Amino acid sequence: MASLLELSAALGQALQAKGWQLALAESCTGGMAAQTVTAIAGSSAWFDRGFVTYSNAAKTDMLGVPDSLIAKYGAVSEPVARAMAIGALLHSQAQMSGAVTGIAGPGGGSPHKPVGTVCFAWALREADHLVIETCHFEGDRTQIREQAASYLLAGVLRLTG
Repeated sequence: MASLLELSAALGQALQAKGWQLALAESCTGGMAAQTVTAIAGSSAWFDRGFVTYSNAAKTDMLGVPDSLIAKYGAVSEPVARAMAIGALLHSQAQMSGAVTGIAGPGGGSPHKPVGTVCFAWALREADHLVIETCHFEGDRTQIREQAASYLLAGVLRLTG
């Protein structure tokens, strides 16, 4: 798997070629993907903004994720990831968004959603196109967060293709 910086650089080239900007909505990664994206010189040309929505209240306040959706499915769920990606588009100027919500551990897991469960969503504004996926990553908290940030950016890059 490519490093976060390699992914960010490739993503920047792809977004610039399309004239698009990106918005990210991150929960379990705490802004790790946005931090890596902004480590690339000139990223202001293709990165509009990032939302670090670690709490449920932040998901609701900053992205418009309905409380009822979080209550029904849990913060770590595909419906919430979907709402986060859509919210990131609605609250930005970006043409595409990526969202991540998951359980990095060591606590917080359950039999139905073990530690390492991470839900993603990627959205395109114009095409009204949305991709949703749930993954399970192994490792400690740092490893899970790094894998999730990398997978988030790789998903954005795939969507530019």
